[in-house]
Amino acid sequence: MASDLLLGLAELGHRIDCFFPSAGHPIPAELDAHENLTFIWGTSPWKWNKWYSRTRVGAFATGLYARGRASLRLREVITTHHQREPYDLVYQFSSIESPAMPAGLRRTVPLVIHPETHIAGELRWLIAERRLSRRCQPAYVVGMVAAIMVVRTLVQRLAIRRAALLICISSVFRDHLIHDYGFPLAKTVVVPNPVRLSRFPEATRELREPPTVLVLGRISVRKGVEDVVAVAHALLEQGVDARIRILGNPSLWSDYTKLLDDLPAANAEYAGHVPAEEIPVELARSDVLLQASKYEPFGLTVGEALAAGVPVVATSEVGAIEGVDRSVVVEVRPGDVQSMVAAIVTLLDRARARPAGVADTARAEAARLFATERVCEQISEELERLVSGAAPGSPRLG
Repeated sequence: MASDLLLGLAELGHRIDCFFPSAGHPIPAELDAHENLTFIWGTSPWKWNKWYSRTRVGAFATGLYARGRASLRLREVITTHHQREPYDLVYQFSSIESPAMPAGLRRTVPLVIHPETHIAGELRWLIAERRLSRRCQPAYVVGMVAAIMVVRTLVQRLAIRRAALLICISSVFRDHLIHDYGFPLAKTVVVPNPVRLSRFPEATRELREPPTVLVLGRISVRKGVEDVVAVAHALLEQGVDARIRILGNPSLWSDYTKLLDDLPAANAEYAGHVPAEEIPVELARSDVLLQASKYEPFGLTVGEALAAGVPVVATSEVGAIEGVDRSVVVEVRPGDVQSMVAAIVTLLDRARARPAGVADTARAEAARLFATERVCEQISEELERLVSGAAPGSPRLG
């Protein structure tokens, strides 16, 4: 997704210097060769499978620390590049806080923050689900993660105020940011995440027997994992001929896989992690996507399912369903298991009655809302509007 945004903005004429705290990673060839993109690496030596990263929670804590230290070292490098050729704005993707932002730029160059989540939301659900978390992980792990998140929430509350523009990936996420961090509505814009539509080739769809309801995402806090288990039991009890297939890994700091021990084997399975390149194949074999999250700023799997022609059942907290034709998306309340079951039955009936029509509408909605070209054009317009009058042409980004 980040690669698609970078390439899309570069194709629109923006010259972008990309600063990363890590010591270097392979770059896709189309990005590495683009004349408008320059990659500057930091000094972080952090690696997987070392003494400090052998456990998930250890990797979570030490990774944050290592990125923070390396980001501080980037300040001088960023300042040097800015002095050589001044930036029109700083575009900060994914995270709200960044120690790499030099104080000089902070005072003179507009900051655009484009976050994918906010720690206040993560912390809220870690606390709300503390009993579930303790069923799955030691209490000290939950406590340590909560302590880190308290600090990061305070840091983000201060850091976000420096933004001249906040690009929000959904309206529901924007509402959380305004409520939790007091950010002004007037300085926000909603632009969804992009989906690479070419990954999901069009194919003839017929309802499988039994139909497959796919659950795709992290097996962790706020993802509604316990509700998915309850849905599987309810489908079985009500005699609905459908099978639940769950794919995904736990996160570094939250592991709910123990909850999946309660899945009924008669109609549900947990198949573990699948590589990103296999997701189109999994979606092609599925008939409905279930996204049961209680907090979900966007939910890229929703856009990918629609691109593959798969209709979606999702809660009202899932940002990616905003504006989608309700013939291919059914919205339910978070935690409402019976409504999820009813919505699954509804979508299976629609797909059974007109499989081509449902698939075509889903694909058309994905193209209308999430095509990379459209998303990048929206972002580009907002960036140019922010710096209009400051510099001719497309803004230079740091």
